[in-house]
Amino acid sequence: MEFDVITIGSATRDVFLGDFGAKKIKSSDFSTGEALELGLGSKFEVKKIVLTTGGGATNAAVTFARQGFKTACIGLAGEDINGSEIISELQKEGIGTSHFQRHSDDVTAYSVILVDESGERTILSYKGEGQHFNAGLLNFDDLKTKWLFVSSLGGHLDMLEKAVGWAVANNVKLAINPGSKDLALGLDALITHLKNFSIVTMNQEEAAKLLGLPFEDESGIFKKMDELIGGIFVMTNGHAGVKVSDGKNVRSAGVPDSPVVERTGAGDAFASAFVAEYIRSGDISKSIQLATANASSVVAQYGAKAGILKAGDMGPWPLVKVEVK
Repeated sequence: MEFDVITIGSATRDVFLGDFGAKKIKSSDFSTGEALELGLGSKFEVKKIVLTTGGGATNAAVTFARQGFKTACIGLAGEDINGSEIISELQKEGIGTSHFQRHSDDVTAYSVILVDESGERTILSYKGEGQHFNAGLLNFDDLKTKWLFVSSLGGHLDMLEKAVGWAVANNVKLAINPGSKDLALGLDALITHLKNFSIVTMNQEEAAKLLGLPFEDESGIFKKMDELIGGIFVMTNGHAGVKVSDGKNVRSAGVPDSPVVERTGAGDAFASAFVAEYIRSGDISKSIQLATANASSVVAQYGAKAGILKAGDMGPWPLVKVEVK
């Protein structure tokens, strides 16, 4: 079977806890300047709990599948109930899982997400089987696809090299939304691969850090990324919206005035929906619009998948006017 898109990367079991009595405090001890305070030895009642699945590869796969693309997902899960739940959820979405790796030497990656009433969250993440993703067990030979979407690979450079090498050799187009551990490999490790990607998505903080440039130096970031990337660079910046360069023009958009319940999965929703619309129409402005709508819908619900839009649905909130510079 030939797929339109195959996603590869992380897969997790996510548990969201909300309205649990934590006190929010200001503190310079934390990079964000804020923290959640819970009394040691105390017991707090949790009034909201949501169990779902997450991980960049599975989140992106659901976007592509709901947008009508024949989709497969490659990830890693344990031989446990949580791993089986991830596989089952993907299959219910019509997503191929025949190349999903299952291991029994650890448990499926697991995250507990503490959600503040503002929508911000603190994530307790156990990587579990995710840290054992094995490039040696990755067999692309019997796979056919038009696009390969790479999400967080947990810093496994050998996995990235194998995936990119296979895609280039088989004329498969590449898109990437790298994770923090992938970016931590540094520019020297990633530079030879970036030129092979048709679409690269990062937030502005990630891009600036990777390039060694000041956060505020947008023009410098785009200039350097245009030199490194073979295609389109998508740079998100939270409430400030997004800017996209195709090497000639930079298009920008803000964010709609939509409710925020919690922000988990917003980046995955944006990146995958941008790629989905670009595959369909080749129109960057439309891609920004769908990506914005998808991310806005996802953050309005608990979990990274519940709000993912289906084809033809642009969500209930007004779309943002895209200005071309």
